[in-house]
Amino acid sequence: MKSDRLLSILLLLQTRGRVPAPELAERLEVSVRTIYRDIEALSASGVPVYAERGRHGGIELLPGFRTDVTGLTADESRALFILAAQGAHAALGLDAALGSALRKVMAALPAPHRPAAEATSRRILVDATRWKGGPRPAVDLDVLQDAVFSDRRLRLRYRHSGHDEPSTYTVDPYGLVSKAGVWYLVADRRGAPRLFRADRVRSATVLDDPVRRRPGVELADAWEVLRRRVEERPGGLDVTVRVRRDRLDMFLRLNASVLVELPEGQEGPEDGDWVTARLSYQALPETRQLLAFSDRVEVLSPPEVREELRAAAARVTELYQRTDGSQGVNSQVGEDF
Repeated sequence: MKSDRLLSILLLLQTRGRVPAPELAERLEVSVRTIYRDIEALSASGVPVYAERGRHGGIELLPGFRTDVTGLTADESRALFILAAQGAHAALGLDAALGSALRKVMAALPAPHRPAAEATSRRILVDATRWKGGPRPAVDLDVLQDAVFSDRRLRLRYRHSGHDEPSTYTVDPYGLVSKAGVWYLVADRRGAPRLFRADRVRSATVLDDPVRRRPGVELADAWEVLRRRVEERPGGLDVTVRVRRDRLDMFLRLNASVLVELPEGQEGPEDGDWVTARLSYQALPETRQLLAFSDRVEVLSPPEVREELRAAAARVTELYQRTDGSQGVNSQVGEDF
């Protein structure tokens, strides 16, 4: 609506100072001509706004003009009070600041919107962490934040999965991302986007050198490239299984990341208790996780996966048949699982 757009222009100018008309048009998804008409409407209503043309021109409010109008609608007010788990704010050292900010926002809300905002904060909670994810190692984000906000390069000692000794990298950070409760540093290394798990950073040093980001690339752009690279990575091994219906819900929850296809309508007389699914794994050893479902999941193909699970099950059987099992548990589990 035009009234919302006028208020958005006013708040943007109040926050940013001088803003070029094309930038306002892009942000508000209208034409530049519409922006100039909106500026005329604001001026006619008594808002001291003016436009300067030229290379360094733009639209600007007269110095010193401020408005206390928040411009928040009822839905916008409620949206601010639907917050993710506080662990994310705690990791950034912002728990106290969050509480203070929300109290200030509540005080600034129009009186009719306050009850709905309070009810939302009590009735809606977003917890971004996974079920039974297990304890996570402590993560110190202080140095990473310093580099991100000071626009400085970072020297990392970073331990990759499966490696005992850390490697040393000099990177150009874009920012930090929390994905399902795990913090990642998004950074360029030698001009290419890279993803570093914060809990694998053994040490980090902020350098004096200014950051060297690729022109026009923001955190969201770099994250999108890396996210798609992970999610769209082709699987190396397609596996077809059949699952007992009484374990289907749990099977889907635990295998969502590798599930490729789940055909529907399988109600035949022979397979009425089973559902066929197709999974995609990166490597053969990863398929051993299917043993957690015991006889409720059967691999139909390929043969090498059936053999992998048969051999793993045979080793487990041998392990528990030993007279002295304590020594065997340590060696066997460490080697194969």
